[in-house]
Amino acid sequence: MIETRHQSRALALLRDEGAMSRVELGERLELPRARITSEVARLSELGLVEAAGPSPSRGGRRSTLVRLSNDLRLLGVDVGATSVGVAVTDPSCEVLAHTVEDCDVRDGPIPVLGRITELAEKITGAAPGRLIAAGIGLPGPVSFAEGMPVAPPIMPGWDRFPVRDHLARIWGCPVAVDNDVNAMALGERHAGVARSLDELIFVKVGTGIGCGIVLGGSVYRGVAGTAGDIGHIRLDEYGPPCACGEVGCLEAYFGGSALARDALNLARSRRSAFLADVLAERGTVDARDVGVAAAAGDTSAVTLIREGGRRLGQVVASLVSFINPGIVVIGGGVAQLGHQLLAEVRSVVYRRSLPLATGNLPIVLSELGDTAGVIGAAWSAADRAFTVNT
Repeated sequence: MIETRHQSRALALLRDEGAMSRVELGERLELPRARITSEVARLSELGLVEAAGPSPSRGGRRSTLVRLSNDLRLLGVDVGATSVGVAVTDPSCEVLAHTVEDCDVRDGPIPVLGRITELAEKITGAAPGRLIAAGIGLPGPVSFAEGMPVAPPIMPGWDRFPVRDHLARIWGCPVAVDNDVNAMALGERHAGVARSLDELIFVKVGTGIGCGIVLGGSVYRGVAGTAGDIGHIRLDEYGPPCACGEVGCLEAYFGGSALARDALNLARSRRSAFLADVLAERGTVDARDVGVAAAAGDTSAVTLIREGGRRLGQVVASLVSFINPGIVVIGGGVAQLGHQLLAEVRSVVYRRSLPLATGNLPIVLSELGDTAGVIGAAWSAADRAFTVNT
């Protein structure tokens, strides 16, 4: 669809900064007036841009503003271990409609992707328009270039399944596939507490633990796409078994499954009266119950959060010393444990990292909640849609 590098840059600029005149667009792209007029005319023919009224006067004749066409739509999909979120956005990645439902990724690619396509069909009906691209984040290692997961520990049956090509055939548009934490990091960078910061770390603490790294305004994925896989950093060679097959990983201590395991032990032993009551009433306990118990003053639950936060803080402190980010954002389901978790992570990071790295370093909780992943996935989709065809 996109024919020249200048068209690609113009579309990205209009997405990032909104409507602007042809004159301003030409100045920002350092193109002569005749060339930018030609490029914008072609984008208009393709239905990608449209007029948006007169621009503010700069003296002389007022020019017309140009914006991305209002009927363009992007799909953002966030697949977690136990849930899936689907959103439709406008071309600037503003969410128009969003839905989340329980879904077990272990059911395999065909059932999960089938459900995603059903949700996508339903939600695009709520915000009709012209679908130009889709993005999807998956909870495991992803080959970004090939658009498929590779040996994901918690996704049996997904190894090298061609997610990108499968969904592109169904939706008839370009599809971007990435790790879910990378998508969340992009969401935070463009719409959350890290808005417009070029260097940031996003730490997701959910069923698994991962880290999205943004450097120079772009996601850093590493050579094979596994950068940020902090959940499988080993903390103790004699620690508990992990889903990856090793032992003593950070995720084995403080992922959602590990927290539920430890909460169940506290309930069965009655070291936590609160969790014991929950177990008796419901027959199970999970990570969310730990947060509720801690908020109610249950000392065993508070200790569990503090120990997990300390281990997480140790790993984040190493990242801060190595990368020197402008902000650390913590999100994901377990992050709903809130400020008790945040306080412990901050304490460890500020104590263990160099003062120069932490002097002006905010460590904060995500404010986007379950929309971070879908916004970031939509942003990746837009990048894909606005790339020059080769």
